[in-house]
Amino acid sequence: MTVLENIPLAQYTTLGIGGPARWFVRVTQESELQEAVAFARLHSAPLFVLGGGSNLLISDDGFPGLVIQADFGGPVHNDLRTQTSPVRFDVPAGLGWDEFVEMTCRAGCTGIECLAGIPGLVGGTPVQNVGAYGQEVSQTINSVRVFDLKTLKFQTLSSEQCGFAYRTSIFNTTHRGRYVVTRVSFEFALDETPTLTYADLLKHFKGQPTPTPLQISDAVRAIRRSKGMLLVKGDSDSNSAGSFFKNPIVDQEAVSRIATALSIAPTEVPNWPAANGSIKLPAAWLVERAGFHKGFQMGRAGISTKHTLALVNLGGATAAEVVALRDAVILGVENLFQIRLEQEPVMLGFVPLR
Repeated sequence: MTVLENIPLAQYTTLGIGGPARWFVRVTQESELQEAVAFARLHSAPLFVLGGGSNLLISDDGFPGLVIQADFGGPVHNDLRTQTSPVRFDVPAGLGWDEFVEMTCRAGCTGIECLAGIPGLVGGTPVQNVGAYGQEVSQTINSVRVFDLKTLKFQTLSSEQCGFAYRTSIFNTTHRGRYVVTRVSFEFALDETPTLTYADLLKHFKGQPTPTPLQISDAVRAIRRSKGMLLVKGDSDSNSAGSFFKNPIVDQEAVSRIATALSIAPTEVPNWPAANGSIKLPAAWLVERAGFHKGFQMGRAGISTKHTLALVNLGGATAAEVVALRDAVILGVENLFQIRLEQEPVMLGFVPLR
């Protein structure tokens, strides 16, 4: 294990923003993780585990502790040879997420095909309970192997113990900063018919036979690319952290309030049913109606020309500029609709850390 000093972190993020880490180490196996944590404890330094850097905004001042680049490798174990359902995959946290999606789709497994094209590593997906186009990763997770920074021991958490909910888990809420994910175990159906609920996918496959998981994943990547949500070298709209805001969960009264603010009928406000009788609203729609259109710019930060939810680095943007744009969007939506948007990306090196 080699510990480096004062390493710029922008190069490790999809936004391309961030100051230096006081210390930086890349770990590829569990024993190195234990060594890295011991180093941080020895120096009384805070630590942060960096995955694919796709859901992250790092301060211009950087991070005054140890950044651990989690690049856990190893084989992917599965029981495909049995040809029974469900099929189980045991996956190292350092495997690229989209690579794993492709692997399962080619095997004919249904469950994460709508999550194709999402950047990052497998180990990051349980943290945020990554979801898109009608699927959430928690629907297929069986268990998560973690290193407990409190007990300094490895353990396996069941899906139930992970406390999954919309874009959340214990890893980013009640137990934030306690666990480091090293492997994830998934279960998939071999004979299940894919369920298509997202409008763009329904439109894409309209009038066609039921698509295979692989056909769906290919379509999702094409849709994501058209919206600037696929990492494409040379595309400035790819310099983002993905969707910057969560779709808000509200009550029916909020729909009426929005309709009144825009002088439209409540039926014209797009929404979907959520848990416990609540309603989910499209954050992108609210952002646009609040006056923040595609291509909007504030300094060197802006909104993607393809998707309103992506805040992008137009070239040389600072974290402060992205934060200023974020705050302007949140304030604009709140002033008009009395709904406060929540951001998705993790903030590193800011005070307070969140």
